[in-house]
Amino acid sequence: QVQLVESGGGSVQAGGSLRLSCAVSGSVSCTHVMSWYRQTPGKEREFVSSIGSDRVTSNADYVQGRFTISQDSAKNTVYLQMNSLKPEDTAMYYCKFECVVPNWIVWGQGTQVTVSS
Repeated sequence: QVQLVESGGGSVQAGGSLRLSCAVSGSVSCTHVMSWYRQTPGKEREFVSSIGSDRVTSNADYVQGRFTISQDSAKNTVYLQMNSLKPEDTAMYYCKFECVVPNWIVWGQGTQVTVSS
């Protein structure tokens, strides 16, 4: 069974950078997509960025040019490099693993990112 552990969150001033990590444990044998989502209290979880097992990436418009998703297959880890952070980036960031076929999803526990002005 796949488990995800996020790390790298913290507090930073506006304009700063953080790198989130999502370590994947367990056997992964399906075509899959790894994604980052974020959520603030009272709001729905929103898509941030994704990378497929084919390494094709996708980013939300509001992070284009600031956030970069990448993966280290040898370490079974996906990263989210976040630069030029803004106070509105403050949120709990979640990692998601989605097996395409058969379709199933696993979420990590989240890591908090706080950006102060």
